[in-house]
Amino acid sequence: MGCATTEEVVEEVPAELDSDEDGIPDHVELQIGTDPFNPDTDGDGLTDGQELYEYFTDPLVADTDGDGLSDGDEVLVYGTDPLNPDTDGDGLSDGDEILRYRTDPLNPDTDGDGLSDYDEIYVYGTDPNNPDTDGDGFTDGQEVEMGTDPLDPQDPVFITELLTVNFDFDRSNIDARAARKLSENIALLKDGPDYRVRVDAYTDHIGGDQYNLRLSQRRANAVVRFYTENGISSDRIESRGLGKVPVPCAQEDPDGPGCREDRKAESIPLHPFPQRPRL
Repeated sequence: MGCATTEEVVEEVPAELDSDEDGIPDHVELQIGTDPFNPDTDGDGLTDGQELYEYFTDPLVADTDGDGLSDGDEVLVYGTDPLNPDTDGDGLSDGDEILRYRTDPLNPDTDGDGLSDYDEIYVYGTDPNNPDTDGDGFTDGQEVEMGTDPLDPQDPVFITELLTVNFDFDRSNIDARAARKLSENIALLKDGPDYRVRVDAYTDHIGGDQYNLRLSQRRANAVVRFYTENGISSDRIESRGLGKVPVPCAQEDPDGPGCREDRKAESIPLHPFPQRPRL
């Protein structure tokens, strides 16, 4: 007497019987190869019925898309697509993102720096979880766009500000205090050769407008001369004598006329890059 075939066994099973209560009748489970006495044949955290009728995953394979995550974890834990090994389409599998790189499998650019997680890891060698890998203030995406090195904190050199110098009443000479400050500016400008600088000079509010306009220009010229005599090319410098300072200080100096704070020349770095640091 021979063994009964699968078809014969199925025919003997009542159509409504669902022994493991997984939503699939036993006779169907016998046909598709799942275990009618185990609601989760592949042990992935989803019932056979959920896999077959709701998520359309393979109830016989714990990781239908082969991305390294079980179907149950994809659906119930991470919200990724168990039928797509790369849910966010960034070139990294969902499993690699979660288990290896700790990136977001639902976001192709986890750190929001303008580079995909894949490009950060495999093209530029940057950190997909840090928008500014080298900590220089420019995002990795900005650096790639500008052609600078996102792994070198000294590239590009970024000058946030230069020191302002002040003058004695009715004077335009560079005194010792001003020389020290301008020397610091020169060091920064030499480190950042792509930068240009604009010198804006002012006077306080004592005296006539035309006289003060000429005095402010002499002050601007004095600063420019100091720069050029100490190694900054004249083609990197522009200057303006702007006369009286727009908003005078609250009170005059106690030891002389006017306000030293207003008698100044500002050195403004002219940013050479197509964008400012984002961070």
